[in-house]
Amino acid sequence: QVQLVESGGGLVQAGGSLRLSCAASGRTVSSKAMGWFRQAPGKEREFVAAINWSGGHTYYADSVKGRFTISRDNAKNTVYLQMNRLKPEDTAVYYCAVQYHRSGSYYSDQWYDYWGQGTQVTVSS
Repeated sequence: QVQLVESGGGLVQAGGSLRLSCAASGRTVSSKAMGWFRQAPGKEREFVAAINWSGGHTYYADSVKGRFTISRDNAKNTVYLQMNRLKPEDTAVYYCAVQYHRSGSYYSDQWYDYWGQGTQVTVSS
């Protein structure tokens, strides 16, 4: 079993920045792909960013490309999401997830086995 705990969410003005962290425990995730997803009120959960096991390959939704950066520190069993130039439409609960037992599309939530509880990000205009 893998436990994922997100932190770093909060309230920020448009144009500001936040850095989310996702710490894994229970098992090492250093050889696993990890991703960030978000869900806004009344909307479906959507892909934000993903990173392969080594950190050498990253993937982003078009809506965040150039503003968000995903990274990982395998020694700390942690993945990060640096969010810059935030917009009100980025407001959502952000979840991290890991493809632990299966490997598949980075963009689809069905391939991720374990999920964190989420952290709220609110961007005011």
